[in-house]
Amino acid sequence: MRVDTAVLHRFSFRAPLLATLACAVLALSGCASWRTPPAAPSNAAAGAQTTQVTQLQKFLWVFSPYRPDIQQGNFVSQEMLAQLKVGQTRDQVKFILGTPLLTDVFHASRWDYPFYLARGNGELTSARVTVFFKDDVVERFEGGNLPTEKEYIARIAGPAKVQPKDLPKKEEAGAAQIKINK
Repeated sequence: MRVDTAVLHRFSFRAPLLATLACAVLALSGCASWRTPPAAPSNAAAGAQTTQVTQLQKFLWVFSPYRPDIQQGNFVSQEMLAQLKVGQTRDQVKFILGTPLLTDVFHASRWDYPFYLARGNGELTSARVTVFFKDDVVERFEGGNLPTEKEYIARIAGPAKVQPKDLPKKEEAGAAQIKINK
């Protein structure tokens, strides 16, 4: 079996170049090390933290595999936090905010409601609400600047489409058309 040297030379030069280029694109687009999670807020009252996607990440997203949205924890909105008052019982807090995700045996007087949303496009949102109890009633709570429920739904599903309110009814539109034709 005889192999032409020109064919070998052509494939021996292009194959490693294409393989290197493909590996570099896949490594950059799928690499999790350059998508660092948002830094934990220094003040728990800072509320929700959102990290946006860079222009390079948006460009390389074409080459990356599908990534689903991942939501973990309890979402606590501004409206829910506004209902929370000092002096409420544990059952009242559980009714308003839901069952806490973190309850520590060593800190039974503290409930944590962490929230983490990683969008498939690389956008990260994290929030934490902490409720402190004394004698089984709320002593204080931390975690302001939270998104409203509408903002959260818009972040997940996209902004709501505004419907025009002053659309003429079919009968009115037909009557206007008849007047124009006369």
